[in-house]
Amino acid sequence: MAKAYWIAAYRSVSNPDALAAYAKLSGPAIIAAGGRIIVRGMPAHLYEAGLPQRTVVIEFDSVEQAQAAHDSLAYQEALAALAGGAERDIRIVEGA
Repeated sequence: MAKAYWIAAYRSVSNPDALAAYAKLSGPAIIAAGGRIIVRGMPAHLYEAGLPQRTVVIEFDSVEQAQAAHDSLAYQEALAALAGGAERDIRIVEGA
């Protein structure tokens, strides 16, 4: 079974306090659901049409596990804490 990667690019952060509250809840929720946070931060270099956006990559054992993590009650509580404090692009991509 192919691994899956949850990729989040932060377009903007309008409420750093809400983002901090989200981070406090989301990390434990994702780890409890089987996720492994492998990338978190700003790009070291940009190429082509790259954008200077905070990026997070989380590895899961499957697409289904990644979706279940997102839909879990614990992660939904983290999203409620974020409450529109950031605009993000989140994707789940199957690995090779």
